[in-house]
Amino acid sequence: MYTLKKSLGQHFLKDEAIIQKIVAALLQHPFQNLLEVGPGAGALTKALIQINNIQFKAVEIDDEKVPYLKNKYPVLVDKIIHEDFLTITKPFNETFTVIGNFPYNISTQILFKILDWKDDVPVVIGMFQKEVAERAAAKPGSKTYGVLSALLQPFYEIEYLFDVPPESFNPPPKVMSGVIRLVRKGDTLLVKSDRAYMVLVKTAFNQRRKTMRNAVKSLFDATILQDEIFNRRAETLSIHEFAALTFKMS
Repeated sequence: MYTLKKSLGQHFLKDEAIIQKIVAALLQHPFQNLLEVGPGAGALTKALIQINNIQFKAVEIDDEKVPYLKNKYPVLVDKIIHEDFLTITKPFNETFTVIGNFPYNISTQILFKILDWKDDVPVVIGMFQKEVAERAAAKPGSKTYGVLSALLQPFYEIEYLFDVPPESFNPPPKVMSGVIRLVRKGDTLLVKSDRAYMVLVKTAFNQRRKTMRNAVKSLFDATILQDEIFNRRAETLSIHEFAALTFKMS
């Protein structure tokens, strides 16, 4: 058997209906290679390994879960990467889809890791704490729109698919969960550089209660800061407006 580890943010999915909804969402976009992040006790894994004609791998850091999974599902013997997802090298040489009931304590870091692989990951289906899922999918002007939204959305269309209640897990988390789907955009946002865009967005949202003029004044010449756009707050700017501003940065 195995134990649940709070330190790894483990809440294992047990609701069969939710598992089938996740798999149905996954199958809407064809793929050859699939990576599951954090299979845990294998609730989702057991459905994924039944998908025909794909290459499947799973990343699991927990020393206890790896032998448990290999014993329960012998097909996994040579398919588990026993490492920390945040430090692994790219698991496939071709493009691959990522899926997972992501550990809540590192879920945003998981998304930023996937962003490093964005040209090789056309689709992501992920379960998150509802608040994180909503932030990823949020549009400008909403209270949930922020750094996560503005850094992911230049590269991915993000759709909030459905809620998952606490009782769908063992143990039940204290919060609602949500499943989102990220689909790689064909056209990438035109920016001065990815780094300039990232610095601008992070600086702007670091002091989101201030106007842009006060929040990002270190990044622009005084004459540029007279533009009316700097009267606004970060959460009102679209990713296209942030992108355009990168070309005016000092």
